[in-house]
Amino acid sequence: MERVRVGVVGLGAMGVGHCRFVAERVPETELAAVCDTDIARATQVGEQFSVPAFTEPEAMFQSGLIDAVIIATPHYAHAPIAVSAFERGLHVFVEKPLCVSVSDGDRMIAAARKAGTKFAIGYQHRLRPEVQAARRLVEQGVLGEVRRTLLITAWYRTQAYYDSGNWRATWAGEGGGVLINQAPHFIDLWLWLGGMPSKVWGHTRAALHDIETEDEAFALIEYPNGAHGYLYATTNEEPGENIIEISGDEGKLRLEGDNLQVWKLHHSIRRFTFEAGGMWDSIPAERIEPPIEMPPEGALTGQPALIQNFARAVLYNEPLIAPGEEGLNTVEIINALILSSQRQKPVSIPVDRAEYDALLAELKAHSKPKQRVREQHITDPNLLR
Repeated sequence: MERVRVGVVGLGAMGVGHCRFVAERVPETELAAVCDTDIARATQVGEQFSVPAFTEPEAMFQSGLIDAVIIATPHYAHAPIAVSAFERGLHVFVEKPLCVSVSDGDRMIAAARKAGTKFAIGYQHRLRPEVQAARRLVEQGVLGEVRRTLLITAWYRTQAYYDSGNWRATWAGEGGGVLINQAPHFIDLWLWLGGMPSKVWGHTRAALHDIETEDEAFALIEYPNGAHGYLYATTNEEPGENIIEISGDEGKLRLEGDNLQVWKLHHSIRRFTFEAGGMWDSIPAERIEPPIEMPPEGALTGQPALIQNFARAVLYNEPLIAPGEEGLNTVEIINALILSSQRQKPVSIPVDRAEYDALLAELKAHSKPKQRVREQHITDPNLLR
């Protein structure tokens, strides 16, 4: 069987997780090289997996050892490493978020198109059976035109988590907090199901943790058709939860955790509102059970399944489940919300690239080195299930 030779750049907790997936779980891939700027870390992981170790991505790209790269570095490095890989004719899989700024995303997409190689992003939640079912309903028009949306993505993180790396939750090292780290997966699903907004009024703050970026963000959202929505993200809530609601002219869906609820209206709200003759008339709503297709027994799920899809796109031109280009949509929302909060004004989408770059430069200039760091490289156990 043909296999894609993969190099992993960035050997922190997530990067080592990817090494395990590539080396041990995805039959279409082989781990061919690893890279980290920390020579001790690179050497240790290279020895662990019995592959060559590099400290410079470009050296790995020029080695001839790999066909594709998985980028799991801190966020600011995603764009330059991806562009360099594309220029070497390599296929690229980027961990979320795609990048820190929309202008970086534009450069990544342009480089991918010029190279003509595969470009994917690590949005594995798109593969969940209930999410796939919700997506099919939206594509089939079951909900009708969107009238309202909701996203609540609530997580919990300790101060020790933020202290585990000098880059975490700093403007210079990460480029954001909960919005750019925990929230992207569910912002992606919310956009995938509800569509792209046109305007954001947002606010961010560090409500609990000792960090310089945000651990809480909330926003009012406007869509091109005049519909509205609400977004809330935090790392201050326990138990955590992820809720997406899409309310349409002809139906509604609610995705809470792995529970998908769907209602189909017997009439269009827009038409019934003006055609009904009764003062207290209402529209019957039927609860429907969407067909949820479970993966075959023994099939990969989660991140390994997404890496498998990436490899099969390289080998057999299989359609990508999470194309890298679509990762830019999430960055648009993140940048718009941060810009709106910092400038205290509504922000239109697409975000003004020059204005956001200027804001980011300003925030980075005032970023301060952490006084309390206790380095830890422990992969989230939820990702290894």
